[in-house]
Amino acid sequence: MNILRSLYLLPRLFIIIGATIFLFVLSHFMPIFFAAAKICFFTIILLMLLDFLLLYRMGGGIRAKRQTPEKLSNGDANPIKILIENFYRFPVKIRIIDELPFQLQVRDFLLRTHLKSGSKKILNYNIRPLQRGEYHFGSLNIYPASPIGLISRKFKFDQNVMVPAYPSFIQMRKYELFTISNRLTEAGIKKIRKIGHMLEFDQIRKYISGDDYRTINWKATARKADLMVNQYQDEKSQQVYCVIDMGRVMKMPFEGMSLLDYAVNAALALSNVSINKQDKAGIITFSNKIETVLAAERKYSQMFKILEVLYNQSTDFLESNYEQLYAVIARKIKQRSMIVIFTNFETLSALRRQLKYLRNIARRHLLVTIFFENTELKQTLSDTALTTEQIYIKTIAEKFAYEKKQIVKELERYGINSILSAPQALTINAINKYLELKARGLI
Repeated sequence: MNILRSLYLLPRLFIIIGATIFLFVLSHFMPIFFAAAKICFFTIILLMLLDFLLLYRMGGGIRAKRQTPEKLSNGDANPIKILIENFYRFPVKIRIIDELPFQLQVRDFLLRTHLKSGSKKILNYNIRPLQRGEYHFGSLNIYPASPIGLISRKFKFDQNVMVPAYPSFIQMRKYELFTISNRLTEAGIKKIRKIGHMLEFDQIRKYISGDDYRTINWKATARKADLMVNQYQDEKSQQVYCVIDMGRVMKMPFEGMSLLDYAVNAALALSNVSINKQDKAGIITFSNKIETVLAAERKYSQMFKILEVLYNQSTDFLESNYEQLYAVIARKIKQRSMIVIFTNFETLSALRRQLKYLRNIARRHLLVTIFFENTELKQTLSDTALTTEQIYIKTIAEKFAYEKKQIVKELERYGINSILSAPQALTINAINKYLELKARGLI
């Protein structure tokens, strides 16, 4: 290791050197301080030599290692661990500078800690990727300082590693857990009353507080001398396709993430919930052409296929081709299915250009169109306009907000289900709509 490159001065040393220089300057006018200045100077030299010997007499005084997950979850806090071990015979103060991926745009990363002689420590920090892709970590730089604290030594651990950022599997697992344990209401999913009994009989079981009294099986109750109820389950094996628009309208960013990434995360979670509800999940992505068609399946491996498909999707600045989308759906999907289209319409005229294709899809399938509320306009709408420019901007913002509501009414007019959602609430709103339509027996 190059000693000149690895030697770093600490702030304490700069303070002492500054004080010594001041004494030398002062001694020019008052010679009585010259002896004190020389004593300070030689003391600094001796302490630096001692500090240097303490830090450099051992080749590997510090050992460190970074631990990253196999893959990152996009839009979520991902834990990173740093393991440090002190082999010096004295306690050290440590500064840590980890070379983070450039996508994070973090240029002031610094951790500080203390380590006793012969001790180990694990430091944790989180990173939040805002786009899918490859994240390259650089070197792990460790700067220990002895109790003297005048200099520090640099240890560089070459841990260049690439970690892929996938769609939000953390969010997916959260909703999967709530689905399996039947606790979706805790995740913000509405409890929807089922209409009638358009369900399949499953089994007879004991009554539990909260069960619908209309499901009581009186014959079984008489035999068992205990309240027994009929348990029903939703009809299985219905097809649910998440269709993701990757055209220019999905490039718009909100809180650092593009609309496409919000849609990808929501599609992943919705697909997982539908498979856990015993339905089949599939994926279609398109822009100016059809990019991917993954047939709906209910196999255990289907979620791995969906995750890989969504990982590789990226948007461009081309106009989305709904005519091709309609043709592919008509040719590939023969069974009546639930088609959930994640897209964005900013104006009523933009919707009307594609409306005939949406209506044609809705004739054969249960269509749900999901588009985004422009949350950036809320602050503008709530502010009081004082100048002519502010009045003009607020008027335009109100026009855009009004058009979004008109788009919802236009879709409802033709019997097309729609969701106008804030990007942050997209996943919950999509799952709510799926469960609502399933409870109504529409799929």
